[in-house]
Amino acid sequence: MAEEAAAGVRVEGRIVPFPKSVSREARAFLASRVGPDGLPQGARVAQPAPGDLAGWTAAQAASAQMIYELVAPAAAQLKSTAETIALGGTTAYLATPQHAGPDDRAYLDIHGGGLVHGAGAFCRHGALMNADRHGVRCYAVDYRMPPAHPYPAALDDCVAAYRALLERYAPGRIAVGGGSAGGNLAAATVLRARDEGLPLPAALVLTTPEVDLTESGDSFETNHLLDVVLPNRLMNANLLYAAGHDLSHPYLSPLFGDFTRGFPPTFLQAGTRDLFLSNTVRMHRALRRAGVEVELHIFEGMPHGGFMGAPEDVELAGEIARFVAEHWAA
Repeated sequence: MAEEAAAGVRVEGRIVPFPKSVSREARAFLASRVGPDGLPQGARVAQPAPGDLAGWTAAQAASAQMIYELVAPAAAQLKSTAETIALGGTTAYLATPQHAGPDDRAYLDIHGGGLVHGAGAFCRHGALMNADRHGVRCYAVDYRMPPAHPYPAALDDCVAAYRALLERYAPGRIAVGGGSAGGNLAAATVLRARDEGLPLPAALVLTTPEVDLTESGDSFETNHLLDVVLPNRLMNANLLYAAGHDLSHPYLSPLFGDFTRGFPPTFLQAGTRDLFLSNTVRMHRALRRAGVEVELHIFEGMPHGGFMGAPEDVELAGEIARFVAEHWAA
């Protein structure tokens, strides 16, 4: 009788060393995220159950304080200024560069945070960072989130913000970007805007995007616990956000969208130790199959969200700025 096929590859317990192929700063960051037991910080922190609304509210409060302490020093180094505005009926931050040129181009930033975190200080920081990076006014949507506002509230806010920008800027002068959960919403915003008959932006930037809420990709297994920033799946948060809707719907998981009907030139980025690596490479193949112009940038040893200021992060920022500038010029 034929032996039953193996279900997978057995990996014995072992320590995976930090790569020597990355910068000294990157190695130091990776080491700083691992405890004495060899596990990433936060690896044992469980998400609340999808129905535990009180638990999610408490987690949001704790996360907000942690994020504020993380971004405050970095935000102080940025030269742009930010103000809170209303944009298409949503709350947003408008960041203006120190030496702003003519107001004929705009960047729409959609913050990350697992679709549950990142409001306020983190959202504002994204506006300032992108205004500095691109030298144009950046609008960052402080979209509504669960548990109080599950899907489609966040997507409604992002589409409303994009629609409002179209009243001020030509579509070829708008770039849209987001990282992680912000990458999910940025891609979903473009898909829904297209479906509603709105023109496409000049460029789309998706850094380590959460484009598959079903978490079906290979790296959810291979990079589990190897990603020192995002060591575990986010399925509880995905279910909380979706509120009973089909996780595979393109507005929830843009990876499964129909890109043959139109999609803007797209910049994709991830790292070899990123839990969302599969999301990114699968999105690249989906766009290539549809004939969409797309660039894929995979960084050696990089976890979810980057190395927080290492030379590799500076290189990535330069690539993003170049990509957006080229498509504004086009």
